[in-house]
Amino acid sequence: QVQLVESGGGLVQAGGSLRLSCLASGRTLSDYAMGWFRQAPGKEREFVAAQTWSGGSTYYADSVKGRFTISRDNAKNMVYLQMNSLKPEDTAVYSCAASPRKYYRGTYYFHPRNYDYWGRGTQVTVSS
Repeated sequence: QVQLVESGGGLVQAGGSLRLSCLASGRTLSDYAMGWFRQAPGKEREFVAAQTWSGGSTYYADSVKGRFTISRDNAKNMVYLQMNSLKPEDTAVYSCAASPRKYYRGTYYFHPRNYDYWGRGTQVTVSS
């Protein structure tokens, strides 16, 4: 199985940028499709972005499309989430997740239940 550790969260002003990183260990990253999710206090976990195992396809929630970019470096076992034009409503704990069912497409990766492995998350706080 794979272990995931996120980093890069912090406090940023609205309009600013952050880049989150997710380090995978234990298995090679190319065995997994990867996703980013977030959860704000009192709210359900929400899909943010996903990418297929090769990086050939990416998917985004409408709320972050055009502002966030998911990417991966399989050689380094790293997944990234570049977040630009941050808004206070982006405040949440962000977690990366791995799905071993790597040949699916589209909305399959929007659902947390389709991921087997999760990191503990990193806090992102956007001040107004």
